[in-house]
Amino acid sequence: MDLKDKIPPHNLEAEQATLGAMLLDWNSVSDVISYLRPDRFYSQQNQVIFEALLTLYNRGVRGDMLTLIDELTKSGKLNAAGGVSYISSLADTVPTSSNVDYYAKIVLDQSTRRDLIKIASEIKADSFTETKDSRKILEEAEQKIFRLTDMNESAQVYEMREVVNRSITVIDMHYKNKDAYTGIPTGFNDLDSMTSGFQNSEMIIVGARPSMGKTALALSMMQHMAIEKRIPCGFFSLEMSAEQIGQRILSQVARVPGSKLRSGMLKMEDFKKLQDAAGSSYEAPLYIVDTPNMKLLDLRAMARRMKVNHGIKILFIDYIGLITSENEDAPVYEQQSAISKSLKSLARELEIPVVVLCQVARDAEGNEPNLAQLRGSGSIEQDADMVIFIHGEKAKQKEGEEYNPVQERKLIVAKQRNGPIGDVRLLFIASYTKFENKAREDQ
Repeated sequence: MDLKDKIPPHNLEAEQATLGAMLLDWNSVSDVISYLRPDRFYSQQNQVIFEALLTLYNRGVRGDMLTLIDELTKSGKLNAAGGVSYISSLADTVPTSSNVDYYAKIVLDQSTRRDLIKIASEIKADSFTETKDSRKILEEAEQKIFRLTDMNESAQVYEMREVVNRSITVIDMHYKNKDAYTGIPTGFNDLDSMTSGFQNSEMIIVGARPSMGKTALALSMMQHMAIEKRIPCGFFSLEMSAEQIGQRILSQVARVPGSKLRSGMLKMEDFKKLQDAAGSSYEAPLYIVDTPNMKLLDLRAMARRMKVNHGIKILFIDYIGLITSENEDAPVYEQQSAISKSLKSLARELEIPVVVLCQVARDAEGNEPNLAQLRGSGSIEQDADMVIFIHGEKAKQKEGEEYNPVQERKLIVAKQRNGPIGDVRLLFIASYTKFENKAREDQ
């Protein structure tokens, strides 16, 4: 075995150059600490020194040779840092501080390689454990590797001063952009005003009785996001095929009744509308998975790939009752609870909104649904950051009538962790299975 196979990847010269550059140019520290942590350094000495520099930075003290040595002396870590001679030599290892980002990225790259070797060893050990399910091993492996990407850094402890600074920055941004939503807009003005759009890391539940338009509402939102605003969306359709989803979206965009698409009774102007709709939808960043009864582990794995490969900003799941739990022998409420918690953790892991469609109990038929009627488990109500119900009377189509009448639907925001609750009135265009702003249709 070669020596390089025994010693973990590292670059001591890059570590020393990073620390030396930070001492030469203290202004570079704020950039480096955004992605480097003490444990990214291979050398224990360099870990101690970087930690001391972080302490000085957080205290507002300018770091140089004297303040660094003083800080290490006071903390009793001067010897662990290599002593005065080693610290004094750091500035001599780098001729200029202009390449500090280059040196720091080398340190990060070597640390990532060590992490990958560690993960590979753990996967190998788990693979030899016969009692561990292979699908569970895959799930854990994907989670570990995903944490190494820039999109999802490892969890860390934030001091209050850092939290306050970041919060003030966000508030200032909102102040300068008064008319902009902080989240992803749904296209429904009153709903967006109430929620300020769907927020990252939140799980949003959309609940209703069958045939009240859960899927239609999700598709109407995605039409606005993906087709009009070009926001990358992921859609897990566990009930309908991708072709059916495509037909419904084309019906919405072209405003050609779905019944015509299914029967083929189309006129020339319908073909022109469909051609225009197909042109505007063709390049839309909408990614659809239509696997029925999808297992939870598979769904999570596919969602991660969508985030990495396609950069999705929001995920829709239609619907939670069709997700298959890994522990099928457990009681239904336990399975639903595990699925709900897993989807909430997925939203936080991917740092995107996850919109989950859900059926409500039968006793909500004809009445306004409430949180207690969410099907499956009280965990759904507890885990959700926002719960929206669809309520309205189903209009009956008269015999021989080509178009269903326009129906009014009420969206009930029954729970919103970080905002008000209330009602929003929308119009449901049954022939296109599409929701629209009520005021816009009235005009």
